[in-house]
Amino acid sequence: MIRKFAAFPVRYAEVVAIWLIVLAASAACFAQQNPQAPAQDDPSSQQTQTQQPANAQQPADTQQSSSQETAPEETIPGRKPKPKLYDKWVFNAGGGASLVNGTTKTFVRGGGGVAAAGAARNFSPFFGLRADFQFDNLPLRQSALALAGAPGATSHAYSLTFGPIINIPVTNEWSGYIVFGADYLHRSGKLDSSSAIPGTGCNPFFIWWGPCYADSLPVNGNFLHESQNEYGYFMGAGVARKVSDKIEVYGEFRWIHGAANRLTTDIRPITVGARWRF
Repeated sequence: MIRKFAAFPVRYAEVVAIWLIVLAASAACFAQQNPQAPAQDDPSSQQTQTQQPANAQQPADTQQSSSQETAPEETIPGRKPKPKLYDKWVFNAGGGASLVNGTTKTFVRGGGGVAAAGAARNFSPFFGLRADFQFDNLPLRQSALALAGAPGATSHAYSLTFGPIINIPVTNEWSGYIVFGADYLHRSGKLDSSSAIPGTGCNPFFIWWGPCYADSLPVNGNFLHESQNEYGYFMGAGVARKVSDKIEVYGEFRWIHGAANRLTTDIRPITVGARWRF
């Protein structure tokens, strides 16, 4: 009985030693399998690790957003319409009176009425092409009626002009221009009656009037009417004053010359009117 109690402490010591060895081995294996476990459990280390990738991505995101913001600004100037430097079309209409010159002045008194209309196509702020149609009344002088042996008469001219126009901007409200080119002129008229004898020599009035053949009046008496086409040139200048964004008032002086078969017509129309820009 005493031997049994003596052997029990020896076995108990062996068992305790075995369990201590097992626990030590388990602790060593656990330490080898998780060497970074304390670093993972540290909240400050996790926060530092998560902030570094975010900070690393921030410049790229900022650069991308800035490029996206500036991209529309770079394309906006290309979308803006080009500023309109001048109006391509200018239309005019006006009226006034005519002065006369040359041989025309001998038989026609000044002050006949004028009506004019035209259009210009501008190719730059300074240069364009302009066409005009004009009517000029040419009232005969009393001395001309006496040479014609007529109590009264009507006389007028239609002219069509075409040529360059040079625009001269002065201020935002005032401008000037110069026109010149070729003209076609048709002069016509009618004597109320005449005491002239058919077949007789033409006096200076009938030479200018135009019905003479070989310096004689037609034998058939057909000299009461005149109708002749003349070709020549013109030049002129004008001043315009803007009254609104698209409307101007203008004043213009022209020198028109036409000739055919030794016959000439020289008129100096002065017109005032309005111009519309488009």
